[in-house]
Amino acid sequence: MARATTRAPRAAKAVRARATARGVATGPGDWLPGLALGPGGARRYRLYRPPSLPVGEKVPLLVMLHGCGQDSAGFAASTRMNALARREGFLVLYPEQDHLAHPQRCWNWYDTRSGRAQAEASLILSAIDQVVLLYAADPARIAVVGLSAGAGMAALLATREPTRFQAVVMHSGVAPGVAESTATALAAMRGRRLSAPDAAPAGPAAKPWPPLLVIQGGSDAVVSPSNGAAVARLWAGQLGASAGTPRERQRGQRHPMRVTDFQHRGRALVSLVEVPRLGHAWSGGTASQPYSDALGPDASRMAWAFVARQFRRTPGGGTPAKPATLGR
Repeated sequence: MARATTRAPRAAKAVRARATARGVATGPGDWLPGLALGPGGARRYRLYRPPSLPVGEKVPLLVMLHGCGQDSAGFAASTRMNALARREGFLVLYPEQDHLAHPQRCWNWYDTRSGRAQAEASLILSAIDQVVLLYAADPARIAVVGLSAGAGMAALLATREPTRFQAVVMHSGVAPGVAESTATALAAMRGRRLSAPDAAPAGPAAKPWPPLLVIQGGSDAVVSPSNGAAVARLWAGQLGASAGTPRERQRGQRHPMRVTDFQHRGRALVSLVEVPRLGHAWSGGTASQPYSDALGPDASRMAWAFVARQFRRTPGGGTPAKPATLGR
């Protein structure tokens, strides 16, 4: 009885959070359903299409990969990325993990030994292909953003198909190639496997990885904070970028942060944002949603600011309107 009594308020809170998430996700604009098919089976997705997009023009696409315990509506509500898409004029794709593929809806980013990770990555690429074909997404301006397990999957996608993405954002994730099973994934999350010798592509024909933004909480009890710096160092090493001097930033009453840029030939190819007071939550997220910290610096604005800079470097890609400033 005690357990049932304890679970009841939590279950009611979860139901209220899901209802709120659906309301936020289905605001002005279109919240379109879709289904991607591939070797790994099928996965549903949602596409947010803002109102008043320019007719006849291709627009940028941001791929948002949720963390464990989330779905597309919840992640959209937590990050408020759809509101940013309305203001800036881009599409947002939310692939959704199925609970049959993982009981907590985690992306199986680590399960490369069995091939499940690669199969799920192929399904996400299939969803991207559908959106490019059906909704005028610009294939030259695609970026991927992930939280926790979604960050691990974002890294896998970007390192396997680096020419498909112009930027990557990893929030509370671990470096690519450090895990190949459940056991090694847990060790990596605890900070015991921070790098892998075969993580970077080899050979003269290997393509460089796209630019990366890392956001990591210093009070994260799920993914060890040491992972953030490890990801940044690994990625910067692959791109030949060197770390600059860290700078402290704080916006209003939000948590302070430390920003380190890794540059190559004057261009910041990797940026590391460390937020000491942030736990395992989307920084600056909606307070009513799980895995959100409303007091953190706005990760969604930082992500778009970083991504928009890379899009402006794309030949013929155009210039996204009113890019945000990194560090808000």
